Amino acid sequence: MVDVLDNKRAATRFRILVQIAERQPAVSQGEIAEEVGVTSQAVSEYIRELVDDGLVEKEGRSRYRVTREGVDWLFRAADDVRRFADHVTGDVLGAMSEDAYIAAADIEEGETVSLFLEDGLLHAEPGNEGPATGIATTDADTGTDVGVTSFEGVMELEPGSVTVLQVPSVRTGGSRTIDDDTVSNACVDADLVVATGVEAVVACRQAGTDPAVTFAVGEVAADAAEHGLAVTAVATTDSVGRVTDALRDGDISYEVLEG
Repeated sequence: MVDVLDNKRAATRFRILVQIAERQPAVSQGEIAEEVGVTSQAVSEYIRELVDDGLVEKEGRSRYRVTREGVDWLFRAADDVRRFADHVTGDVLGAMSEDAYIAAADIEEGETVSLFLEDGLLHAEPGNEGPATGIATTDADTGTDVGVTSFEGVMELEPGSVTVLQVPSVRTGGSRTIDDDTVSNACVDADLVVATGVEAVVACRQAGTDPAVTFAVGEVAADAAEHGLAVTAVATTDSVGRVTDALRDGDISYEVLEG
């Protein structure tokens, strides 16, 4: 494993090799020195070592190219940097950050709380019985917001899914061609109903369902499903593609029903 964060020399070697890869084959050692923050003489020494190690090949005066071995080394080094960055942002900073939760019971500042998701929203309750816990940073009455930090564990989350119900466009009959029961049956068990297109909104209202959202429906449905909700998206035929595109981008499970 290549650890470019182990010492300053390894990090400088990595940065110089990156600069060569960006500038090849015409490489100005002076420009690299200015970019990296070392002397031109130091750059020359690093390049000579890189050539000796087979990571760079010299093609002529001030002309260098990263070898296949050099590319492989850069990939491994970049993976090390990426893993370290993920550790810092996810484990270190994530534990230090503070998020807002809904208090499921009265909570006192400094109390250990169990964390869970309900109706797509983050909740906290006193105790440490759950798979994910944190420390309350504020007092909170039941139903109010409470700050939580020092997270540990993993919150259980069962991804939701989306049912997309197509409604014909007005050119082919619109909401008049879809039965109210069809809309009601598609929406009855949903945690969230959204609709896009005038025909779809009208079809929902005629069936006694008022959609919660009528704009950016695909993105909203994807986000809600990611938070564990069952969503019904009622969409005109012309809008179905935009909805399903957003669902695919979010890697959300969905099915499309004909109205």
